[in-house]
Amino acid sequence: MDGSRGTIHYPWTVAPAPDSAVEVAEGVFWLRLPLPMALDHVNVYALDDGDGWTLVDTGIASRRSRALWQALLDGPLSGKPVTRVIVTHHHPDHMGLAGWFQSAYRAELWTTRTAWLLARMLQLDEQDRPTDEAIAFWRGAGMDPAMLARRVSERPFNFADTVAPMPLGFTRIVEGDTLRAAGRDWDVRLGHGHAPDHVTLWSRDCNLVLGGDQLLPSISPNLGVYPTEPEADPVADWMESCARLADHAREDHLVLPGHKLPFTGLPTRLRQLIDNHHGALARLEEHLREPRTACDCFVPLFKREIGEGEYGLALVEAVGHVNHLTRTGRARRWRRDDGAWLFQTEGA
Repeated sequence: MDGSRGTIHYPWTVAPAPDSAVEVAEGVFWLRLPLPMALDHVNVYALDDGDGWTLVDTGIASRRSRALWQALLDGPLSGKPVTRVIVTHHHPDHMGLAGWFQSAYRAELWTTRTAWLLARMLQLDEQDRPTDEAIAFWRGAGMDPAMLARRVSERPFNFADTVAPMPLGFTRIVEGDTLRAAGRDWDVRLGHGHAPDHVTLWSRDCNLVLGGDQLLPSISPNLGVYPTEPEADPVADWMESCARLADHAREDHLVLPGHKLPFTGLPTRLRQLIDNHHGALARLEEHLREPRTACDCFVPLFKREIGEGEYGLALVEAVGHVNHLTRTGRARRWRRDDGAWLFQTEGA
């Protein structure tokens, strides 16, 4: 990135209704599906390949989502079959109905090997109660004792709750590939941090970029650590990806993101995404002059109080940031008697 500061601009200020589509460029349509959470929507895209549609991401698996897709296929997308689904990453709001499109519409699934393996593994791994590893992870993060006691006896969220069964078979996407869709060639560039091997697609023939959750305006995607890889450092992965993708970013790129509104001003946005985490880490270093758990870090990290509905996502992101401080030698950690990790800034 150079030292200039551009402006982030939103060509559309109103999102499409759930049963409609907005043509953002010739043959490229923006659709929006609802989500039952605080971030209440996901953007998906339909690319006109002439004899069929390529979809980019799918929304979650639910009766409501399937009904909305049927309305879209009977309405603005009528007249052509869905022949391919490209999934940017393995999270349920993006992968949720990929298997349904494979089974019901015989569409091909294109994604990274990492995304497919993670999604299929998690879809098959149903738990009636939290695993011992999950409980130890929550305890290690310093989860509120009353919340921990309640969660231990509750059925946890299972990936299969919002991801349709995934049949065998997919086409692998790798860094440096070129895909053909909507009459354009698209370069594949992978990001990391929010999800491993996250696909972004950059048109060679115009200014479009399909950004998924790697390139979002106005919000920063969750950089979470989970019991599957409790020592991970998604913050380092994220900042490396932003810096690398910035080498390709232009002010005139029209980014089609996984959430919020399409935007231009990508170089500025990538700088913001990096700076936001540098700022958060600096606040944490100051906060950790006294020993604290990851869950003690919510307010300085997010600059607001965290409610119960946001607690889980806040916990995994807080662990991501304190892991980064530890991995980079800016903090040390040790176990408290109750199993929680305490973190303290080095030299404090």
